This record gives sequence, structure tokens and C-alpha cells, in this order.
Amino acid sequence: MSINGNWLRVTPTELARAKDDLDWAYAHAQDLSEDADRAHSTGKAWHSLDYLLFRRGLRIPIVSGAEQFIDESVGEVVNEHGFLAWEVDWGYGPPRYLTPEQVAAAAAELADITEDDLIRDVDQAELVEAEIYPDIWDRPGELTWTAHCLPEVKQFFALAAKDGDAIICWLD
Repeated sequence: MSINGNWLRVTPTELARAKDDLDWAYAHAQDLSEDADRAHSTGKAWHSLDYLLFRRGLRIPIVSGAEQFIDESVGEVVNEHGFLAWEVDWGYGPPRYLTPEQVAAAAAELADITEDDLIRDVDQAELVEAEIYPDIWDRPGELTWTAHCLPEVKQFFALAAKDGDAIICWLD
């Protein structure tokens, strides 16, 4: 089984609804999972992409999301009815999100990064040492695998920024 990074573009109105109802947000994400304009997955490249973008100076956590739907520091969150704040298993922890402003800032920064920039001067041993998922960095040429997903990521964020959308982020 693999861990995959996922994004869903949502309007500010949809984000507000998601903040009140993570189960609705999950169902919405499932409904739009085949819509390439609204949903995107980096597959298993999520962790290496995050590492390489941070290494290149991108400080907005586009893979994990900068904002919490719930206070993750308190453990299980129970709503006023005594149920968990979300009933649906999103995968590896609760989803997070990027505000429309964060999406726009990330899109602007991503626009200047090329595939070559992303992997220039990177020794795959760094990824091994940092324990970057998946555990493939001892094989030559794997960095290009991550770099090849960059154009689609840039396009996804550019379209979201153009439309003033937020992005829900999660791993499953």
C-alpha cells in the first residue's frame, strides 16, 4: 500500500462549508476525484516534492497545507453531539488547507521553478538521509520522477490562483 498526496480546489464558499463539515468535504472530494481541473494527486511523489520545493525556498507547505481544520494538538476532537469532528477516514490524518491567498503566493513562487531547478545540485543521498518517502533514492535517476510532476502541479496551482480558490490537502 502506498501513501499518496492529494489536492482539491475549492471555492471560498466551499472552504467555509468544509470547515463546518469535513464529512461533506470528503464526499465532495470523492465526487470531484476524476475532475482534473478540481482534483490532483502527486501520487507517491508528495514527500520528495515537498522536500525539493522547500530546498528551493518555497516556504508555503503546499503538500501538507498550512491551515488546520481542527486543532490537531488535542488529539481526537469531539463535536457538541459527542461524535468525532469527522467520521470519514481521510487517510493519514485529517486534511489541511491553503487559503486563496496562500494558493496565489505559492502559484507565483512555483511559476519561477523549472524541473531542472527542482533537482539541480541535489544528491539523492540527501533524500535517503532525510528518510523521504518512498524509499527509492538509492536507485539512480529517481529525482527526475519527482521533477516530471512539477508542470502539472504548477498548472493546478496557477488555475486555482486565477480562480481565487483554496486548496484542501491530504494524504491517503
